[in-house]
Amino acid sequence: MTSRRPRGLVPAALSVLVAGLLALHAAVPNTFGRLGSLLETFLPWLGLAVPPLLGAALLRRSALALLATALPVAAWLGLFAGVLAPPAEQPYDLTVVQHNVDDENPDPAGTVRVLTAVSPDLVALEEVTDQAVAAYAAALAPAYPHAAVRGTVGLWSKFPITDVRVVDIRPPAIVDGWSRGLRATVRLPQDDVAVYVAHLPSLRLGWTGGFGSTRRDDSAAKLGAALAAEPRRRLLLLGDLNGTVDDRGLEPVLAQLSSDRSGFAFSWPAQAPLARIDQVLARAATVTRVWALPRTGSDHLPVAARIRF
Repeated sequence: MTSRRPRGLVPAALSVLVAGLLALHAAVPNTFGRLGSLLETFLPWLGLAVPPLLGAALLRRSALALLATALPVAAWLGLFAGVLAPPAEQPYDLTVVQHNVDDENPDPAGTVRVLTAVSPDLVALEEVTDQAVAAYAAALAPAYPHAAVRGTVGLWSKFPITDVRVVDIRPPAIVDGWSRGLRATVRLPQDDVAVYVAHLPSLRLGWTGGFGSTRRDDSAAKLGAALAAEPRRRLLLLGDLNGTVDDRGLEPVLAQLSSDRSGFAFSWPAQAPLARIDQVLARAATVTRVWALPRTGSDHLPVAARIRF
C-alpha cells in the first residue's frame, strides 16, 4: 500500500523559498554575477509572488500550501510593513531635493519648476553637462543664490556655501576626466553641515556578466572612505548611488549613514519606477521622510526629503 503525497507540495516549497530569500537575502552570495545585489535591488517586488502562490494553494485545495503562504507574507511585512502606513508629518528643519537630471534632458527650466515646487532648501543635481549648466544655474539662481558645480554634479542652496572641493570617487576601471563627486559646507541657521553630492557608476545587467556592479562598488568604497574621513559631525549625502538601501554593494556608505524607510519612493526608471536608487542619507541628523516628485525630462524621478537635526 502506497501513501499519497500531500497536495500542494510545490507551491508550499516555493512559498518557503520566497520567504527565505526575503528573510535571508544577505546570505545569497555575490560571488557569481553579484546575484545578492541583484536580489536586494528589487527585494520589495518579491511580495508579488504571494498572490499566485495563494492562488495555487486554493486551486490545489491544499491546507499545507495555504499555510505556507503565510511565511513570505510575514517575511515581507517584517521588512516593509512601515511603508503600508500613511506617512505621519514630523517636525523637520530642512527640505532637500535630489535629482539625476539626465544629460539629454530637453527641458532644464521645466525640470527646475518641478524640483522647486516643494520649496527645498538644497537642490542636488547629477548629469549636469557643460552645455546645460548655464540653463540650470539661471533657473535656480533667483531662489538659490549659492551654488557649487564640480564635474557633472552640482549643489544649489538658499544658504551660504563654503569649502567646496572635488571628491574623487572614480573607480580604477574608468579613465581620467571623470568627475562625479563634490563636498561643500553649507552654513545653515542650526549648524554648519557637510554636504556631499555623488553620482556612482551605472549598473549593467547581462547574461554573461550578471549584475554588473563592480565599478559602482569600487566607487562606493572610495565614497565611503571620504565620508569616514569627514571631520564634521553632521553630514548629508545626496546622490544617484545606483543602488538601494538594501544593496550590500553600498555597504561602505550605508554603514555610516541612514535614511528614511517608511516609503518606497521609487525613482528609476521614470516611466515605471522599480527601485529607489536616488538617495538622501544623513549622519548626526534624521531623514524623517523621502518621497518621489513628478516626472521631469529625465529617466529618473526626483526625490525630496525632510531632515531633522
